[in-house]
Amino acid sequence: MSTPNLPKPTAAELEMLRLLFALGPATARQVHEAALETRPDANYATVLRVLQIMHTKGLLKRDESQRAHVYSPVQEQDSVQTNLLKDLIQKAFAGSGKALVLAALRGGHVSKKEREEIQALLDQEK
Repeated sequence: MSTPNLPKPTAAELEMLRLLFALGPATARQVHEAALETRPDANYATVLRVLQIMHTKGLLKRDESQRAHVYSPVQEQDSVQTNLLKDLIQKAFAGSGKALVLAALRGGHVSKKEREEIQALLDQEK
């Protein structure tokens, strides 16, 4: 499902999307509890406000049929990641996917296990 007219999520919004992708549809309270696992200083009111802003921007759907609203991403995780990656490749790597991959490999961002998985994928392509 492609929705190119959606605004790019901010860093805080990306964090909320990451949590929602892991949780599935969730209430603000559930998202806040998940956020506390990695950010003990996360404030419930802030989480709720970010979710509300994301809904207004069209990044989230909100089921209002229950007392506690349930939020879920409008786009699938793969679609969000692909759109962000395309933007990053254009802006930071002059449109070169190869330059992005080489930067990731050289920069120490890929573990040995991940390198093995990448190599297996490349071997399948042959």
